[in-house]
Formats: sequence, structure tokens, C-alpha cells
Amino acid sequence: MRAGFPDFRLGNVLATSFTGTLSERHGDAVERIPTPQRLVDWLAVSGLAVDSCTAAQLDLARELRESIHAAATAAAIQDALPAAAVRVINDRSAQGRAAAILTPEGKRRWRLSSDSSVEDALGVIAADAISVIAGERDGKLALCASPTCQAAFFDTSRSRTRRWCDMNTCGNRQKKARFNANQRKSPRSVE
Repeated sequence: MRAGFPDFRLGNVLATSFTGTLSERHGDAVERIPTPQRLVDWLAVSGLAVDSCTAAQLDLARELRESIHAAATAAAIQDALPAAAVRVINDRSAQGRAAAILTPEGKRRWRLSSDSSVEDALGVIAADAISVIAGERDGKLALCASPTCQAAFFDTSRSRTRRWCDMNTCGNRQKKARFNANQRKSPRSVE
């Protein structure tokens, strides 16, 4: 990762990992793709390498990110999907040019051509969001239980009862806060 930027929070689901490029939405928000080059970096670690990104393409990416977040949040709470968000997701999906390929391990990967652009990578992310939000994948959309985060994530745990978008950040932070609160309530006896 490039020095001076917060680490990426990568998950197993492309679309919800992309929404995680803006974290702590209800607290002190952390923008993880503040520059066009940083979006290029995120796309590369997500298997969607492109050569460059303009400020206008970064704006398109952020618009898609917020649209996926809005639609995934609505789906998680079983509310109507916002029409504007659906329109952006569908537009980005239709504009992208990428091919799904099967790896020798039986996994699906996306192949962008050598002259692919950010729009092609955004098309892959939008297509992934459509499959998740439409319920085509085995799992359930949920919202992080952290009051400062509340990120949409895709729960593939066996019981579908996961509470945190990321146990290493939000989960640990909440458990630590609970532990500290309990310590203040019951001080240890001094011998």
C-alpha cells in the first residue's frame, strides 16, 4: 500500500468491499480512495487492474460506491431500493466490458482487456452488486452493528448471524469498548 493512506479493508465480496472504501460513515468518515491513483491501487488488489484513472472516473467510482451502499442498505433492511441508486448501478453495469473466466481451481475471475478503462472495472463491480442485491448468491446482506460504521456487508456465515462488517476492526473495537465498560462497572478489589 502507498504510504500516507489508510489500508484497504478487503472482503470476499467485491461489491461490498468496494463500499468499504469509505468507512466509518456515521462517525469520522475514512476515505480510502481519495485520489485517482488510489482507485487504481484498489482495483489492482481486487483483480481489476487498469493503467490509469482520471478525476472524472474517480467521481464515477464514488457515485457507484454510494449507489451500491444505498441499495445494499435498503436490501438489508428490506426497504424499497432507491431508484436513483438502481439507475446508477444498472448504467455502470451496462457500460462495462469484461469477460468472466473460469480458473483451474473452479473460481470465477474477471478478465479486462489490455486497453480496459476504469469504466470496465466499475462494470464488473456493478454486476457483482446486482447479483448480491438480487439475492442470486448464497448469503444475506446485513448492516454492521457498529454505530459509527453501519456498513452493508454480505454474510456468508453458516448461521447468517454475523454482526460486524469486519471482526478485526469494528468487531474488536466494540468488544474492547464493552470490556472497558465492564471493567469500570466492577473495579477489582485491592489486596
